[in-house]
Amino acid sequence: MLTIERVEQLLAAFTSKTIIVLGDIMLDEFVQGRVRRISPEAPVPIVEITSETYRLGGAANVVANIRSLGGRPIPIGVLGNDRAADRILELMKQSGVETSGLIRDARPTTVKTRILSHNNYQIARTDRESREPLSSGANKLVSDAFISRLNSADAVIVSDYDKGVVNRELMADVLPKAHAAKIPVFLDPKVHHADYYRPVTMLKPNHGEAELLTGMQITNPGLLSEAGQRLLQKFGCQYVLITRGEDGMSLFDGSGSQHLKTVAREVFDVTGAGDTVIATLALAYAGGATMTESAILANHAAGLTVGKIGTATVSPSELRADFDGRNAHSAG
Repeated sequence: MLTIERVEQLLAAFTSKTIIVLGDIMLDEFVQGRVRRISPEAPVPIVEITSETYRLGGAANVVANIRSLGGRPIPIGVLGNDRAADRILELMKQSGVETSGLIRDARPTTVKTRILSHNNYQIARTDRESREPLSSGANKLVSDAFISRLNSADAVIVSDYDKGVVNRELMADVLPKAHAAKIPVFLDPKVHHADYYRPVTMLKPNHGEAELLTGMQITNPGLLSEAGQRLLQKFGCQYVLITRGEDGMSLFDGSGSQHLKTVAREVFDVTGAGDTVIATLALAYAGGATMTESAILANHAAGLTVGKIGTATVSPSELRADFDGRNAHSAG
């Protein structure tokens, strides 16, 4: 249990921390509309569009969460030469994010478009993307951008959405350099890239990814603990955090495990909750929190995020109020 005084201390430390975010930068588009009838052409709803909004997605949502929490994110990744890339740069600049580590390339910028009805029910999603690994030339540009900023970083987040940026060649170049510089690396994985992820400080799979990475069906607490220890051994990392949806999250290290129950009051949308978790983890740890304290803060941040619609962020004042409210409720 974190006291409100300790929470205040950790949140205050966020503002002095710089976090490199390396990964798949994306744009999330939300198309809101009304559904009044079914198409005569096919058994699908006709959506009368009432609004369109754009938010930072994928690794860019990690960036947005760090910025919202008061930290200084340095995004490193690839954008296309298209309007979606321009929108991402506009959104980042509006929030005061420095964007010189973003490389422009011929590949399209990844855009996820979610079509929502008036009651926020998701009707469909469309994706525009390339999942091909970066060319050697693009890898070199990304690696140079990463290495030139490494000395100013307090932590690194690798956000792998399987859109080509996180690839074998690039990881073999940058991860050893971060390790040599003694900068902690937090990694959000994709299962089929498992052999790219060395060396890292923490791996953050969800429950399904943990099952695939270990070849286990995790159906009880004993198997969960075994899976956590297997992941520690497999990746040679110091920590593993398995996020488990409504069952909370479980933190593993060489001395054992800790299980945190979910603190979400309401769940409207889980989109981007994992981005909030890893952003909060890295920022808290860089600011002097223990990994247990970092996980507790991240658990509360995720609980707030899933109570919002769409790709969302959390502010220090929201986190502070959440802890304060729970402490007051407990005292009462």
